Amino acid sequence: MIHNKSYIWQSSTWPKFSWDSSKLMHPLGECRFKQGALLARVNNLKINEELLLRSETLIEESIRTSAIEGENLNPDEIRSSVARRLGLSNAGLPRVPGKHIEGLIDILHDATINYNNQLTVERLCGWQSALFPSGYSGIHKITTGKFRNDKNGPMRIVTGPIGKEKIIYEAPPFNKINKEMEQFLKWFNSNNSSIDGIICAGIAHLWFVAIHPFEDGNGRLARAICEMALSKDEKKPVRYYSLSSQIMDERSDYYNALASATHGKGEITQWLVWFVKMISRAIDHSNLILDNITFKSRFWNIYEENNFNKRQKKLINKLLDAGANGFEGGITNRKYSGLNHVSRATAQRELAKLRDMGILIQNKEGGRSISYRLKFFDDE
Repeated sequence: MIHNKSYIWQSSTWPKFSWDSSKLMHPLGECRFKQGALLARVNNLKINEELLLRSETLIEESIRTSAIEGENLNPDEIRSSVARRLGLSNAGLPRVPGKHIEGLIDILHDATINYNNQLTVERLCGWQSALFPSGYSGIHKITTGKFRNDKNGPMRIVTGPIGKEKIIYEAPPFNKINKEMEQFLKWFNSNNSSIDGIICAGIAHLWFVAIHPFEDGNGRLARAICEMALSKDEKKPVRYYSLSSQIMDERSDYYNALASATHGKGEITQWLVWFVKMISRAIDHSNLILDNITFKSRFWNIYEENNFNKRQKKLINKLLDAGANGFEGGITNRKYSGLNHVSRATAQRELAKLRDMGILIQNKEGGRSISYRLKFFDDE
C-alpha cells in the first residue's frame, strides 16, 4: 500500500522537473565565482601542493560519504588507499586496506577520472557491488550487482523507532526500475548544454535518489554521480572540493531538502538553491584546506625534512594541521610520548632538540609541566 499520494514519481509530469531560474541567479553566480577562483588558485600551486589538495579532497569525500550513512571507516586505511593511487608516501599507514574501502575509492576515482565515459547500468551495478564486496550491509544479506527486487516489500525510507516508524518516502516499485533508469541514464549521458552544469549535478542527485534503484548504497552512488557530473562540468578528471564533507556537516538540512523535493510535482527550486549554496560552502572549506597546505609547504621549504626523525616530523605536521591555537595547552612530554608511543625520557630529549633548533618555543604560562608551541606561527 502506498502511504503518500504525492511522491514525485507519481506525478503526471514525472520525470520533468521545473524551477524558478530567477531564484537561482544570485547563488549560482556566487558559486561560479568561487569555483573559478579556486580553480585559478589551484593552477598556481606547486605539483606537490596540488597533489596534497587532491589527496585531502578524496580522503574527505570517502570518509564523509560513508559517515552520512552511519558507517565510520578507518581514516588510516583511506589515507593508505588514496596515497597509493596518487603516488604519495604511505609510510606508517596500513599496507592492505579493506576491500570495502578499496571499492569505495575505486568508485570515486572512476567517477572523476573517467567522467567522459557513459554512465551505464553495468557501470552502476559494478559500483554498487564494490560498496558491498561481502554481499552484506552490516549483518544483513543484500542484493548486489543488480537492481532491487522488493522481495521484502516496497523500498521505503523510514524514520523513528521500531514499531513507530514514519514513512517519509516510498520509491517506485521494482518493476518500473528498468524504464526509470533508462530515462535517467539517457538524460545524464546526453549533452544538456541548455542547463547549467551545477544544476545538472543537482538534478542528477535528486533524480537518482528518487528512483532508489538498489537495495542499499543509493545515497553514496548518488553523491558519486554528482561528483562525476561536476567533473564533466569542469572538464577536469580531479576534484578539489568535497560535497560529502559539506553534506555531512549539514546532514539534517540535506535530508530535509531531499524529503521536500521528492514529494510534489517536480518543482525543485528549493532543492536546487540549497544544493548550489552547499557547493559554495564546500568550496569555502576547500580554500581553508588549501590555506593549510600552502602554510605547511612554506614551513617545509624553509626547513629540510631530513633534519628530523619520523617522530619529530609527525609532531610538526600535527602542529601545523592544528593551527596556531589548535593544540590546546601546547605540546608536552606526556603528549609527545602518547603521540609517538615512546618513553618520557625520549620525548623530553627529542622535544629539547626541536627547541634548541629553534623549531619549538617554550610557553611562558605553564604549571608543573613545560609546554611548547611551534615558533613558525609566531614568525608568520
